[in-house]
Amino acid sequence: MQEHRLERTASPFGTKRDGRMNSIVRTLAKVFTWWNGQTLNTRFHTWRNGERVGADETGNTYYRTIGGAIDPALGFERRWVIFGGYSEASTVPPGWYGWLHHTVDTPPTAETYVAKAWQKPHRPNMTGTPEAWRPPGSTLAANARPPASGDYEAWSPEG
Repeated sequence: MQEHRLERTASPFGTKRDGRMNSIVRTLAKVFTWWNGQTLNTRFHTWRNGERVGADETGNTYYRTIGGAIDPALGFERRWVIFGGYSEASTVPPGWYGWLHHTVDTPPTAETYVAKAWQKPHRPNMTGTPEAWRPPGSTLAANARPPASGDYEAWSPEG
């Protein structure tokens, strides 16, 4: 009787030794996906019309039209973000959110803002992840549901 062993690889698309296959997969991902970084069209538009303004701690990069030129279709300068990972709007910190939406004219890189001691650092939306908030009594919460208090009386059709 002969024993068969299956060898497992790290990925069906190659390992670290096979860099060419990984680069092909990354290139295909850029062509066919929009949710994990910029597409080729966005990359071309940014290269041709964009001016880098800054970046944040999560790896997002922020751009505006070259020289702050007014977009004729909008009537104001165009501003956009290239996400560092998945395209998730909640990863944009409040300072950059205000700049992107023209609430403030000065980008956070040009400010000398210092956070107050009571302010917490920005956290993206954790919904759908293991770190999501689970209210007390939720079936997904780690702890058991608290018992009902004494002010609850079940309805009975007889009485």
